[in-house]
Amino acid sequence: MQTGRASKTALRVAMRRAAHQELDRPCVLRDSIAVPLLGSLFSLDHKREMHPFARAFRAFMVMRSRHAEDRFAEAATAGVTQYVVLGAGLDTFAYRNPFPHVRVFEVDFPATQHWKRSLLAKARIPEPDNLTFVPLDFEHMTLAAGLVEADFDMTKPAFFGWLGVVPYLTLDATRSTLQTIARLPVGTGVSFDYALSPESLSPLRRLAFGALAARVAAAGEPFRLFFTPHQLELELYSAGFHRVEQRDSDQLNEMYFRDRTDGFKLPSGGLGMMATAWV
Repeated sequence: MQTGRASKTALRVAMRRAAHQELDRPCVLRDSIAVPLLGSLFSLDHKREMHPFARAFRAFMVMRSRHAEDRFAEAATAGVTQYVVLGAGLDTFAYRNPFPHVRVFEVDFPATQHWKRSLLAKARIPEPDNLTFVPLDFEHMTLAAGLVEADFDMTKPAFFGWLGVVPYLTLDATRSTLQTIARLPVGTGVSFDYALSPESLSPLRRLAFGALAARVAAAGEPFRLFFTPHQLELELYSAGFHRVEQRDSDQLNEMYFRDRTDGFKLPSGGLGMMATAWV
């Protein structure tokens, strides 16, 4: 995204999360905040949202949030008390957090956070006491410095949710973030989605990817970074992580879309994967 401007893709993601609450039963991600947060910005075009591509994108977006939150729940059960949402956008976890003892840190560009907080105020959604906003312009401050300034405890493990961000970054920026996380104590983890290299996709999936890539590029936020699973695994171990989990569309469908009768699921051989790495 461009510095000083709120993210357009964050709004589109939030729209799809809200649409999921209205259209899909049962919900993969139960989110009572999604629709109220958007307020008058939310409008539902049933015909458009039921298009196969729209359903596939919606399924991926709600799945990745559910997956990251499930992995964090594992960490919280094991005693982790810090959760960092990197590139938070209009993420709503902090406002429905079931772990009152956990501190949540939302990291994002200042303009995006200002926009989000105005939406929260307009919707009369209170900002929880255990939430800290970390307005961070990566051109002027590192992630580690921003977290320390926000009273994040670098001596304790934490879990990081990093959704819908990696495809927009450079390889150097991705490596820097992963290395920062991997320097934290044992028990720290990060869960994120990443885009598969286009040449590894089937012709049909490549067509869908091309349509999505053109859309985000037109919004000023083009895709820049892709991996194969093997490439990503090497990056994670090189950064300092000791355990890596990766799940493809078939595995994620088994976890989150099994036995549905409405056909709502990820396309086989989908556009992206989920990765979780642990220190």
